[in-house]
Amino acid sequence: MTTRQANSLDTLFRPKSIAVIGASATPTKIGGVPIAHLLRYGYRGDIFPINPQHQTIQDLRAYPDVRAVGKDIDLAIVAVPAAIALNALKQAAEANVKSVVLFTSGFAEVGETGAIVQRQIGALARTSGMRILGPNCLGVMSGESGVYATFSPVAGTGIVKQGNIGLVSQSGAFGGFAYSLARERGIGLSHWVTTGNEADVDMSDCLDWMIDDASTRVILAYMEGCRDGAKLVRVLDKARAARKPIVIVKVGRTDLGAAAAASHTAALAGADAIYDAVFKQYGVHRAATIDEAFDVAYAVSVGGLPRGRSIGMLTASGGAGVLMADEAASLGLDAREMPEHAQKQILARVAFASARNPVDVTAQITTDEELLPLSYRLMLEDANYDNLVIFQSAAGLSPRGPELVQQAVEMRAKYPDRVIALSSLFTPELHRQLDDGKVLAFADPSRAVRAIAALAGFAASGVSAEKVAALSAVQLADATLSEAGALAALQAAGIPVMPHQVATDGAEAAAAAERLGFPVVAKIVSPDILHKTEIGGVLLNLQDKDQVAKAFDELTARAKQAKPHARIEGVLIAPMIKGGVECILGMQRDPVFGPVVMFGLGGILVEALRDVSFRLAPFGKAEAHRMIDSIKARAVLDGWRGAPAADIDALSDALVALSRYAAAAGDKLESIDINPFVVLPKGKGAMALDAVLVIKQSKP
Repeated sequence: MTTRQANSLDTLFRPKSIAVIGASATPTKIGGVPIAHLLRYGYRGDIFPINPQHQTIQDLRAYPDVRAVGKDIDLAIVAVPAAIALNALKQAAEANVKSVVLFTSGFAEVGETGAIVQRQIGALARTSGMRILGPNCLGVMSGESGVYATFSPVAGTGIVKQGNIGLVSQSGAFGGFAYSLARERGIGLSHWVTTGNEADVDMSDCLDWMIDDASTRVILAYMEGCRDGAKLVRVLDKARAARKPIVIVKVGRTDLGAAAAASHTAALAGADAIYDAVFKQYGVHRAATIDEAFDVAYAVSVGGLPRGRSIGMLTASGGAGVLMADEAASLGLDAREMPEHAQKQILARVAFASARNPVDVTAQITTDEELLPLSYRLMLEDANYDNLVIFQSAAGLSPRGPELVQQAVEMRAKYPDRVIALSSLFTPELHRQLDDGKVLAFADPSRAVRAIAALAGFAASGVSAEKVAALSAVQLADATLSEAGALAALQAAGIPVMPHQVATDGAEAAAAAERLGFPVVAKIVSPDILHKTEIGGVLLNLQDKDQVAKAFDELTARAKQAKPHARIEGVLIAPMIKGGVECILGMQRDPVFGPVVMFGLGGILVEALRDVSFRLAPFGKAEAHRMIDSIKARAVLDGWRGAPAADIDALSDALVALSRYAAAAGDKLESIDINPFVVLPKGKGAMALDAVLVIKQSKP
């Protein structure tokens, strides 16, 4: 096989034949466990044990060498010591094996010697076209075809039911735990895979395959890191376009160690912040815990996606209603009140009820058989809520449990475009009935609300990213620019900057100030002095020509004293800009994902508060608005304490232009720091008042 099967892992997840290299007659050994699993759980394809020391293994004919099989082999499981693993893989490639699960450990995870062999494994995969999962992985399981190509003990204690949740884990131990948790919670999986060291097949490959897989409705992933950010982004964008929800548990909240870098953006951008931005930009739900991940995946699996963010909450307990309301408000769900006529109908039956939303019908629900159906109808028809959560305490275990379940299932069948969750305690049989009826079952009503918020997020993000016209390649200087050079570069890229002029003597500075209009600001201009305020390199509120001429002499003297070897280009003169909201715009080149744009409110507290948002470049105006809306202090831009609303459109245009410039500039551009960027009142625009561009210098 000379062509690499880059777009299909069919033979990994649905092999028609499996060879086990290093097969063991002992069902509990690593080379024996997968054979035992395959036989026990009804794998329907051919199984070829490979071991030169045996004629038969577990009642199957054994072969001395994978090349001796003489038949097509879709998948080979390799369970041999690290010292001979590469040779076993070469023999598999010679036998035209299509895919491999490599259990063997002792490669990159143990040191450079192992890393060298691991790179050779990756090279073999690329040259032969044989896809290799691992090394150092627990393998793959796919119940629909009886494939249990794993040595994990979790399958030995019972398999999960067949479902529509695909599970991908970079960690074998976590993958095994998640498999067991799914089994104990009664959650069905379509496929399960752990990727290990990812010499060839990585998490993105598995996500890509599951996006195309008709039996997978939602993907749950455990991620530790990513080496190919562009590949992951392409896959996540594909998932969003296909409306295939992805839930990721991403661990490793480690900063890039960029706090000492020259820009605010670098200090604020950490590895975790960038991953978080990528997930938000491409509609991935990032779960903080494994329980949350399973709650959301289960909710998609059973309930599907809602048509919107409105939520009705029906309860027999005022306290539970408050819990649900608090959760809904904190997650930004639309918990609007019931229509007045609907409230009156509920109060006519229960005068002491609370009929707004949450609707608390109290314990009266146990004595009035018509109260629950009436509430359903009013909340789903008259109030027209997209989602409905019903809290029934422990009634699911009472004699009324079957009736409650039947009513909920009937309501879901009548309103198939709504998501309905019933919160109570249930027997396994009633839980299954709810699942079959596409009604979510949660013991904790707060978890039900959180899951519905995640579903609403998936529904809202199910659109591909805007197509952004690319800039032609940007030619950058071979050195970091002064403020004047940085402003000129940004202005050429379509980012508005303040009116200004660089003067080379006092008289020129005074004349520039008169043209621009007093009062003005004067700033030293030098590519070697990026943080001007630290040396007193900025003078504000200069009122006349004499003050400006004097300021020129004072600033140049200060610069020469503080930085004797600095290159001085002159003094920048600009009018004092009054009013508006100070923001910070920035760009940082992430080692995994490339250029990342940052936005936040400006000022001295930006690094302390870290109220900023990030997006991968380039992006369009809709994404820029989402970026602006995501900061906690967003209300400041709408007018705070009587201030006029800011020009959000001008701000979003600037963010789009910055993202296009960052994407076009290439690897040579390390960072951009625009601080402050003033957003003037609506209709009056926005402009950069200062900027720093850090450019990677070519090596001699």
